[in-house]
Amino acid sequence: MAPVTTWDLLIKNVRVVRPQGHAVHGADIAIRGGKFAKIAGDLSAKSAKRVYDGKGGLAFPGVVDAHTHAGIYSPLKEDAVSESKAAAQGGVTSMLNYFRTGQYYLNKRGPYRKFFPEVLEISKGRYHVDYAYHLAPMDRTHISEIPTLVDKHGVSSFKIFMFYGSHGLHGRSDAQRDFLMIGPDDRYDYAHFEFVMRGVQKARERLPAKASQISLSLHCETAEIMTAYTKMVESADKLKGLAAYHAARPPHSEGLAVFIAAYLANETALPNVNLLHLSSRKALSAALQMQAVFPHIDFRREVTIGHLVLDVNSKAGPLAKVNPPIRPREDVEYLWEQLLAGNVHWVVSDHACCRHETKVAKKAFGNIWLAKSGFGGTEYLLPALVSEGSKRGLSYNRMAALTSYNPARRFGLNSKGDIAEGLDADLAIVDPSETWTIRAKDSQSTQGYTPFEGIELSARVKATFLRGELVCENGNVTGKPLGRYLHRPTN
Repeated sequence: MAPVTTWDLLIKNVRVVRPQGHAVHGADIAIRGGKFAKIAGDLSAKSAKRVYDGKGGLAFPGVVDAHTHAGIYSPLKEDAVSESKAAAQGGVTSMLNYFRTGQYYLNKRGPYRKFFPEVLEISKGRYHVDYAYHLAPMDRTHISEIPTLVDKHGVSSFKIFMFYGSHGLHGRSDAQRDFLMIGPDDRYDYAHFEFVMRGVQKARERLPAKASQISLSLHCETAEIMTAYTKMVESADKLKGLAAYHAARPPHSEGLAVFIAAYLANETALPNVNLLHLSSRKALSAALQMQAVFPHIDFRREVTIGHLVLDVNSKAGPLAKVNPPIRPREDVEYLWEQLLAGNVHWVVSDHACCRHETKVAKKAFGNIWLAKSGFGGTEYLLPALVSEGSKRGLSYNRMAALTSYNPARRFGLNSKGDIAEGLDADLAIVDPSETWTIRAKDSQSTQGYTPFEGIELSARVKATFLRGELVCENGNVTGKPLGRYLHRPTN
């Protein structure tokens, strides 16, 4: 009698990394219907349609890259394909993209009831990993739409760019109203931020069953300070490159914005606040101070892999221009210190593919002021964290929490984030002892360069599974796009 087939796929010979554990355990992973069906030792290969040999690798939960920007510098229909391929190369199985009206992205204004369905239509059938969107309320109409965006469209997280009202995306600017594409009666200022917070809290009160996973994220920098310091640094002309950009957007600007954001969150009784890409000692210290002052507010603190790896002495120069800036090494080490102490909730890439011809002006290649802000890196998020974290004593379990479980639970991805029966069978199989050197030419991203070029890592993603389907192996993305839109909070 032929054996009864129980599972669609059996992954054998892996060491399972659980985000809530204190060790890794050798096991086999059985998958049925796109879900984890059983995790146990020595499962029978005869019970599976297909068998995959994990070759002793670490099986991490698929990475939830909670901070990406698909479609910011290139058309979304292109970025969704190429940048999700890059994500799959790095073990990312869920991309959460920040999106808004205004210049860049779709270069349109208007209500989200018209704008967002277009975003979803463009996205459909293009992503190689699962995806969702955070949205930024840019005007009063958008604030009134928040409950509908949550209930109808499954958008449970929103964003404020605190510097946009008076400072440009790439530096000083006097044309912010044109950039934001808001009406003459709208202002993007502290009052607007307060009203956004009240709008998010109103949605939480109207939708109590979803309230715990409705949150607001903030890019914390202070426009007025940055504008003044940029003028001083440019005029003095003593600093160059990343050091100049760091000085032009000083850490105390970031810290002050954290204070303001926290005070407004308390004033509006909004308990779920995410402080994005904290880049410096002053910013992260401010976030910890505010947590002590307002213990009833659930602040979550985010850092990026770029701010954990690069510093102002990076050879990448203007190619590493990003907001907030890359900081000096002492700030990098402080971020690691606080991450190891448990004071950082998740690590992201802040992936924003900015192609070489867009990133820097050909006639002024070394000019930091003319370079565009942002760069990609989702494909390096997990291997870089495993490589650098292992050197510093960060456990694999904490890495899984930082890259998957914590952002999944905060942002309403309840079927993601862990290797447990019944959850989506998203996996990243990592060889923690393979040494390799980052080369932009090996990435599926269309960026064409990377600020991480030449950095040697000691861990590599060998295979990525999305809902039980192999989507990338040894850096090669396989098959058609299988990514699904994640209507949040998910079941």
